[in-house]
Amino acid sequence: MGWKTAFRSFYYETMPDIPDVVLPRGETGLLVIDIQNAYLNDDPSLHRSPEEQREYDRWLPFYQRMRGVVLPTTQRLLSYFRREKMPVFFARIACLTQDGADRSLSQRRPGFNNLLMPAWEQPSQIVSEVAPVEGEIVVCKTTDSALTGTNLRLILSNMGVKSVVVAGIFTDQCVSCTVRSLADESFNVVVAEDACAAGTDELHRKELEILNNIYCQVMSADEVIAAIMPR
Repeated sequence: MGWKTAFRSFYYETMPDIPDVVLPRGETGLLVIDIQNAYLNDDPSLHRSPEEQREYDRWLPFYQRMRGVVLPTTQRLLSYFRREKMPVFFARIACLTQDGADRSLSQRRPGFNNLLMPAWEQPSQIVSEVAPVEGEIVVCKTTDSALTGTNLRLILSNMGVKSVVVAGIFTDQCVSCTVRSLADESFNVVVAEDACAAGTDELHRKELEILNNIYCQVMSADEVIAAIMPR
């Protein structure tokens, strides 16, 4: 099954064909969202209380997807874009105050989304396997969308980027919000589905189905690379 038939929602079940995706080399950038240390605290050798172990076990499929699929795929995309001298951008959740007073309401709600990650601390840093290199732009956000509350839209426009390939986590949260914001700002958006993850595979797939063909095109990393126009 290729990208034209995968992740079709009810709205697009009967559409006979999806137009080809063509990504102009000089107008396409890669955006990596929130692949940060806080979300990969998955060392199996750590001592955990029974309650912490139950929570670890609950998240184990996510950790396995991140280590086995998302990180290697993101590395492959980064290598391609860097080799081809195409722009790479990163967004990370990082508050600029110690107490997180600058966070949006969505990042202060009780529970999982209560994200207190000061920009200078280890949990907010991008994981080493996919860390930015010198000259790559990193924006800090205190919202789910990487466009809201940052100057990323202006940066993309200034650099002539019209098509954005998106990778990162979580598919149903910050990836989704960013994709919708990009689409609303008239960027052409492609989500590399094998470079993304949600808390569960079901949430990942359902969100991609919702986004696909309306706000973006959902493709594999290999399909993304194949869609980039040759030199």
